[in-house]
Amino acid sequence: MVETAEKRALPSPLPVSTRKRKGGRFPGGSPLPGFGLSLGFTLLYLCLIILIPISTVFLKTMTLTWPAFWAKVTAPRALAAYELSFQSALIAALINCVFGVLVAWVLERYPFPGRRFVDAMVDLPFALPTAVAGIALVTIYAGNGWIGRFLEPAGIKVAYTPLGIVVALTFVGLPFVVRTVQPVLSDLDAEVEEAAASLGAGRLQTFRRVILPELLPAIATGFVLAFARGLGEYGSVIFIAGNMPKHSEITPLLIMIQLEQYDYAGATAIAMVFLLASFSLLLLINLLTWRRSRRLSGNEER
Repeated sequence: MVETAEKRALPSPLPVSTRKRKGGRFPGGSPLPGFGLSLGFTLLYLCLIILIPISTVFLKTMTLTWPAFWAKVTAPRALAAYELSFQSALIAALINCVFGVLVAWVLERYPFPGRRFVDAMVDLPFALPTAVAGIALVTIYAGNGWIGRFLEPAGIKVAYTPLGIVVALTFVGLPFVVRTVQPVLSDLDAEVEEAAASLGAGRLQTFRRVILPELLPAIATGFVLAFARGLGEYGSVIFIAGNMPKHSEITPLLIMIQLEQYDYAGATAIAMVFLLASFSLLLLINLLTWRRSRRLSGNEER
């Protein structure tokens, strides 16, 4: 009887539906102040930081007539700047995909003295001001620089050429690939490679058939991030590019020149075209990556 009375004194557990309503819209509750309020703050923040500033570009461009707009965005100088910006960012991102994976592999798979120091150095382009990075690259790759003095006699001119732009974009984009690939390598079990080797697979076959499929989504993500950073990079490029119209002038610099000439509508027109082209290309790359990830997951389920 005493035990029965104690059981009756204990509060009965709440029904499942009551617990869900008490904790929030989702089971288990949420530390955030409700889905509706959190979503409202998120949309407000995105509008203030991203959508409203971008909308001003379109509104200012609309002050131009169609012939004037077309003349601005299809001028030979603008077309050359578009081409150089996209080509340089693409080449730099591809280079970073190769060497970023190599750097991440060394940092994760090989213990060596100074490993933590090298790992910290990878993040240096994140913390270093872009202007300082540009000045440092010019000092190294100029004709009388530490490396440039050996390259120019061999016919390789880096500073004040499009090649210098690729070098600068490779420098600022490397951490994006390394930091996206490194966690995947850390979680990848080395026993899988040992199992492949025990089944007779060579090193190249093990990397191509076992390791690379696991790394491809991370490599694609790092490529997109490095490519996007390269498209918008300005500070480190203007010091090493030479900034010669139709030769080594990038699109962000052309926009700044239009602003300095008080041609605000022309600057926003070029910026709008560059923005739409960049967004479309990045969206296409993300869609292709998403489709490949779904295909790989479907093959694994089979």
